[in-house]
Amino acid sequence: MKHIFNRMLLVDVEFTTKLEDFIAHAGPKITYTKKPLQNEFHVMCYDLLFEQGISDFSVMVEKWDNIPCFFPTNERSNLPYDIFAASFYLLSRYEEYLPHVKDRHGRYPHTESLAYKNDFLRLPVVDLWINNFKNILAERFPEIQFPAQQFKHINVIDVPSAYCFKEKGIARTIGGIISDLTSLKFKRIIYRFSVLMGLLKDPYDNFDDLIKLFKQYDAETFFFFLMADYSAYDHNISVNNPRFRKLVKSVADYCIVSLMSSYEGCDNMDEMKRERARLIELINRPVKRIRLRYYRLNIPYSYRVLTDAEFDEDYSMGYSDIIGFRAGTCTQFYFYDISFEERLPLKVNPFCFCSVALKKNVEADIPLKIFEMKKIVKQLKGNFIAIFSNKYLNFEEENNMTILYKELLKD
Repeated sequence: MKHIFNRMLLVDVEFTTKLEDFIAHAGPKITYTKKPLQNEFHVMCYDLLFEQGISDFSVMVEKWDNIPCFFPTNERSNLPYDIFAASFYLLSRYEEYLPHVKDRHGRYPHTESLAYKNDFLRLPVVDLWINNFKNILAERFPEIQFPAQQFKHINVIDVPSAYCFKEKGIARTIGGIISDLTSLKFKRIIYRFSVLMGLLKDPYDNFDDLIKLFKQYDAETFFFFLMADYSAYDHNISVNNPRFRKLVKSVADYCIVSLMSSYEGCDNMDEMKRERARLIELINRPVKRIRLRYYRLNIPYSYRVLTDAEFDEDYSMGYSDIIGFRAGTCTQFYFYDISFEERLPLKVNPFCFCSVALKKNVEADIPLKIFEMKKIVKQLKGNFIAIFSNKYLNFEEENNMTILYKELLKD
């Protein structure tokens, strides 16, 4: 309720369970009960918000003004659906507490989600419901003033590896050449030597181009650097490398620099704290934002680890292999841990797609669908958060992903 009224509608509300206080109130009032008391604005409540723990129940998705919705009410309710319970179901990631088979990286597969099964993954349905709710409230209570909200396009740049060929050391360079020879990638071998000899620019070294774009379009931007040791899944150069350290410091002069946890650090608070300390020591600034490597978000355990590690904001709420709104919203929210029945002091920033998902998606009209998503987020005055990796942006050859990235910034 606080999230919907205070953070989405930007209005203050008071709560009471005392009948005499409710009846005595002269202003706008709402009952969230099984039956209305008088002629007040009434929303028939579903049982979900009054339960403790998790129950496995079937959810039937229908349509409300052509928007997918669930938890229907009755004819006495002023809303045809209990959007409070439905919003909680999506924002808390209720379904991820239920038994499911994880993928090889321990992640919740999007194919298990209600949104994917009912074809509304690309819609921020929670924001659409609340927008409908606001319009109904405005008609019923014209004296309520809803403050104006502001659309935000937030750029997130992943830096899992600062360079493709440079600064890798002799052993890794020789290993890369042998791997290319084995795979008959002769053009890549020539490319590697051209970069090492200074004839060509390293394909991952596009930071000057990115910063130039951010300045041009005055875009709010966060860089997430990997500060982990080399491992099977973390292939960045050494965090002690002078060139790497200089790079991170120079980026921090123009944009907010935050932490991308290592693959193992996603489940290890001590490792996460160690990586964070490295970044703080390097840039000499607080590090409050984090994004989990490989999007290894394990609900609710990951968010308890991030809270205990004293992070304020997370940018991992999304899927790595498909575009869409994992939590059904384009609005920042505090995570609620159902297993402990408490709200965590961690702000979740849901993203709608990442560059890895674009690489995996072969649909020809995917850019059009992304712009359709952005148009909806604009209309709702939400946050459009897209995650791009420096690995896939090439400003020399202007590949399709780079063109899409620049068009999104221009838009």
